[in-house]
Amino acid sequence: MKILTITLFALIMATITSEAQDANKQLWDLFSVYDEYNLRSYPEGATYEGDHRFDDLLSDQSDYATIEGYAQTRTFLKDLLNIDYNSLSNENKLNYDLFKRSLDISLEGEKFHWHYTPIGQQGGIHIGFPQIVNYQPHSVYEDFQKYFKRLRGFEKQVNDVIDNMKKGMAIGLMPPSFIIEQTLPQMESIMNVKPEESVFYSIYKKENKLSVEEKEKVSSELIDIIETNVNPAYNKLHEFVKNEYLPKCRNEAGIWSLPDGKERYENSVKYYTTLDSTADEIHTIGMNEVTRLRGEMEKLKDSIGFKGSLDEFNTFLKTDDQFYYKDKNDLLNGFRAILKKMDSKLPDLFSHLPEVSYDLFEMEEFRAKSAPAAYYYSAPEDRSRPGYFYVNTYNLKARPIYTMTALALHEAVPGHHLQISLSQELKGLPKFRRDYSVTAFVEGWGLYAEHLGYETGMYDDIYQKYGALTFEMWRACRLVVDTGIHEKMWTREEAYEFMKKNTPNSEQDIQSEIDRYISWPGQALAYKMGELKIKELRKLAETKLGEKFDVKEFHDVLLRNGAIPLKLLEKNIIEWIKSKQS
Repeated sequence: MKILTITLFALIMATITSEAQDANKQLWDLFSVYDEYNLRSYPEGATYEGDHRFDDLLSDQSDYATIEGYAQTRTFLKDLLNIDYNSLSNENKLNYDLFKRSLDISLEGEKFHWHYTPIGQQGGIHIGFPQIVNYQPHSVYEDFQKYFKRLRGFEKQVNDVIDNMKKGMAIGLMPPSFIIEQTLPQMESIMNVKPEESVFYSIYKKENKLSVEEKEKVSSELIDIIETNVNPAYNKLHEFVKNEYLPKCRNEAGIWSLPDGKERYENSVKYYTTLDSTADEIHTIGMNEVTRLRGEMEKLKDSIGFKGSLDEFNTFLKTDDQFYYKDKNDLLNGFRAILKKMDSKLPDLFSHLPEVSYDLFEMEEFRAKSAPAAYYYSAPEDRSRPGYFYVNTYNLKARPIYTMTALALHEAVPGHHLQISLSQELKGLPKFRRDYSVTAFVEGWGLYAEHLGYETGMYDDIYQKYGALTFEMWRACRLVVDTGIHEKMWTREEAYEFMKKNTPNSEQDIQSEIDRYISWPGQALAYKMGELKIKELRKLAETKLGEKFDVKEFHDVLLRNGAIPLKLLEKNIIEWIKSKQS
């Protein structure tokens, strides 16, 4: 009887173990199917990541493809729900929860038809498509053949995007006219140049392994494709936008003016902040931060010895030539010097640093005018090239020297490059986790990284300190302006005046920023809300742990799961604090 009981127990345990293994395997098999689906659905992204199976293909921009995409998302969700959650390991329960969250969020957005407003001054195929020249393989003749096929496919993308815009027009889903007006010169800067000077021809000028004969063939065919395929497609999009779309665009800045504007904004606020805060609550937080920061700026202004008001000091910073480079190469070299200095200080803050390097990249001319001061583009997973810190050199009078340190720390190290690269390099995580983009975490970390400049002596110049404060103020103003425009019905002009009063940013920079908030409702809220949460958690850890607090360990815990929602981050930090206390 005893032997029988032991045997039965062994059978039961074996069955439980098998079921757990099956559930964990089912989950990872689903992740594999999901990853392959995404690579095939977005072949440009596959190329960017170093998967070159689809280098000749473009993503399907049609309404039908979008509808099918949502149907496939529902299938993924159904398959996920069929997996026995209780049989998963603790780590896979987290993977499950985050995957389900991602699918749920995608499906929540289905009713808003975001793809019916596919272009703006910040994004769209007209400025997105040319960027393939930065990662398209271009070594041998076969690479160029695939590139040619991609260029010829651009016309279908344009037709699909126009069809989507027409569907948006039919249901009153229209962007503001002053946003769409900015897309016309962006298109013109690409389509109104000689083929040999086209951004699409520039890839041919890069180093390659073509023979003399192949070079002649590639050059000739590339010129022909630009003349007969690419530029006509741009012209078609330009003419539609100018003559049909723009006249029917809305005049109001805020998303509240759309038929489902209130619900649409609430969805965006929740998505980008990962919190339950309302627009009104965020507006109040922003106003409080603006008041606090004005006080800090007054103190620093007085310590500099400036005798006028804060507004006069900001005007002084905007207009005095000493705060601006006259040569773009000086600007780029200035950033290089800042980053070299910060690189040497990273070991004081972090136990682990990224394996992949980063490089400075000048922003392309065709998108620079309407773009912000900088971007970061992550390295591909195959590590075939570094991460890129893109710097905007357009209109140097809009690029103050005193904000360069904070900007470099945010976009490169210890900001986006460090955090995103470490996330990509995490071991044992499914790909969707390594790529998981939670804006409140990613951008909150970027702002927190700016603050680390104080701890590392990076703001050794008092004007750089003031520049860091102006960046904080800028993000605090975002909370006020974004909610002001989309919730409280502020006009574009009211938003401009608020930013002008409270920041020393250039007029061009302010207008570019406000138009970005108008085009991208809710996204700008993620920065400050994420930063405030990370700072809150660090203060909690320092208070609770006292001498046991180690900044390197805190950063390890903060970054070890990649980008995650702020509520989950808070839970993880509190659990770590308790474990250290015990």
